[in-house]
Amino acid sequence: MQIYEKYVSRRRDDFATIDDLIKNYKVIVSNNFNFAYDCIDELARETPEALAMLWIGNDQTEKRFTFKDIARLSNKCASYLASIGVKRGDRVMLIMTRDWRFWFTLMALHRMGAVVVPGTNQLTVKDLVYRLNAAEINTLIVTPKFGVPGVVDASLPECPSVKYKAVFGSTDGFVADTASGWLDFDAGVDGATAEYRRPEPLNESSDMMMLAFSSGTTGFPKMVAHDFTYPLGHIFTGCFWHRCEDGGLHLTISDTGWLKSLWGKMYSQWMAGCAVFTYDFEKFSASDILSKLEKHRVTSFCAPPTMYRYMIQEDLKKYDLSSLKHCTTAGEALNPEVYNTWLNGTGHKVFEGFGQTETTLSCGTSFPWMQPRLGSMGLPAPGYRVIVADEDGNEVGAGVTGEICIRTDKEGGGNPCGLFMGYYKDDELTRAVWHDDLYHTGDTAYKDELGFLWYVGRTDDIIKSSGYRIGPFEVESALIEHSAVVESAVTGVPDPIRGFAVKATIVLAPGYVGSPELTKELQNHVKKLTAPYKYPRIIEYVDSLPKTISGKIRRIEIRQKDMNRSQGN
Repeated sequence: MQIYEKYVSRRRDDFATIDDLIKNYKVIVSNNFNFAYDCIDELARETPEALAMLWIGNDQTEKRFTFKDIARLSNKCASYLASIGVKRGDRVMLIMTRDWRFWFTLMALHRMGAVVVPGTNQLTVKDLVYRLNAAEINTLIVTPKFGVPGVVDASLPECPSVKYKAVFGSTDGFVADTASGWLDFDAGVDGATAEYRRPEPLNESSDMMMLAFSSGTTGFPKMVAHDFTYPLGHIFTGCFWHRCEDGGLHLTISDTGWLKSLWGKMYSQWMAGCAVFTYDFEKFSASDILSKLEKHRVTSFCAPPTMYRYMIQEDLKKYDLSSLKHCTTAGEALNPEVYNTWLNGTGHKVFEGFGQTETTLSCGTSFPWMQPRLGSMGLPAPGYRVIVADEDGNEVGAGVTGEICIRTDKEGGGNPCGLFMGYYKDDELTRAVWHDDLYHTGDTAYKDELGFLWYVGRTDDIIKSSGYRIGPFEVESALIEHSAVVESAVTGVPDPIRGFAVKATIVLAPGYVGSPELTKELQNHVKKLTAPYKYPRIIEYVDSLPKTISGKIRRIEIRQKDMNRSQGN
């Protein structure tokens, strides 16, 4: 029996039909659930020597950790943090990249009832000052790499809430010492006892456990609060969507600065009895990742579509990927060309999923007895009552584009397990997106006659041209099917006749050069694959697309630049 079965009453493959799964899947939550005690400690008792994580450093150093190791190290870490003054409810920011210490540190903070705040090493001083003050951070634990300690020190004069700062290791010549005020995290944990006493009273399940900053595609990042039931909301992510298996090895490519890493690097994978493969690379290389999948016999794999796009540029037949059983993607919509090339090169379909920082997996295409419909987001995940709504919040019919919303009315079961608590210290913003028993995701889609959802775009990405409403994804999907295109972003630019004209900003594949001839070829290509009115009347070739530090395309930045050009600025 895998641990997740305790919380959903049945094994995933015992659900007889999709209707049975949707109607009867229910997460059972106690009043004081805590993943560290209720899952990690149980795994350490039942399967102490089972592999929990295979970790590979950027220098190819390998480390293996069992569940007994994770339990022991997290207890030592909790003892150390308590000794310096960290306590229940304190907000602790972790800027640790994919370093192996992140896993037991996060578990330690769960044990203490403290609030975990993930951070990326790409934060500037301005970024960090905003986050430290907005979240009232008490403690920082950071990597010595990438100049992070220097960024922290430059930020702290403006951040009065920070009491403690700790750094691990001595990479890049940085060493903790008393004069600098930096605590030596490794020495502290090494010298701490593994006999950590469980705090009483323990957390309530409804207490805040995680505070995550959204990627901020349209402004300052929002502070998304999740409670202690959040890990259970991911049972469907790892056990059903990723199809993680007992004794398997799962790789999700994500930095620990984002909640996507928690989708695929610990909670539900461990609840399925599956080990996680973590590669702490500094620069993504498609051939390197494919080699790691081959060498370490990874059994299930999840990566954003952008990384699949680069991997299909490789000769996939060169790699022995016979250990792979299941492939998934999320973060943005998957283009058909990427899906087909990966399938032809590896023999594996790519199953899509949809969710946000505010949710766990809320739609997907790899539930039992189900095959992906190419380009579809799939069906709502059990527990999530997803509708497509008009501007007044009314559900629309098949084929009509509207906003993806999640019902939270009590009559239908209330809030799904995994849905956020709200935006921290911003009740007004919370009410703006969550009212009348509907959480408004800000994403648009339409449903077909079978209930499958088809992604269109963010509400602010929709292009209104000559009376038509055009979503960027369909045009981007058509463009990516051309061998010249690696990435594209489709936006609207002001047009005196049409209101807005469709524009494509394109990163070309090696060997191609932007020219009027190529522009015409790409325009005709799109006309053949979509309705003719959707083709990009303007094409701009660039070396790279503007992205958030989490890797999402910032179409708003492209729109702002084009708007400034049109105004002569």
